[in-house]
Amino acid sequence: MLNHLSLGQRGESIAQAYVRRHCTILHVNWKCGKREIDIIARKAEELFFIEVKTRSTDRFGWPEEAVNYRKEEHIRSVAEEYLLQYDLEPVAIRFDIIAITFSGEVYELLHLKDVF
Repeated sequence: MLNHLSLGQRGESIAQAYVRRHCTILHVNWKCGKREIDIIARKAEELFFIEVKTRSTDRFGWPEEAVNYRKEEHIRSVAEEYLLQYDLEPVAIRFDIIAITFSGEVYELLHLKDVF
């Protein structure tokens, strides 16, 4: 069984490969102070801020349930800082969650689009 850190890294790698099939990844683990966004991607004039959550069990809830109001605000504030730093004005901004649940070596990926 993978430890917590390696499970998260494996989930992020899977999510990145999935996102690359649909759009261009601009940044991975983009940091603003102590805060971070897992994936920032773009397709045409749409910018995506993506939070990746990975679990090996549903004992503590589904991965996507870990993105609560506080985490949502955190992601929004980092996204605002990103837009300011790069002086971007995309036509559309979307906040997504990629939830990955492992069962042994098999995983299920759920892409929740425009979640907040």
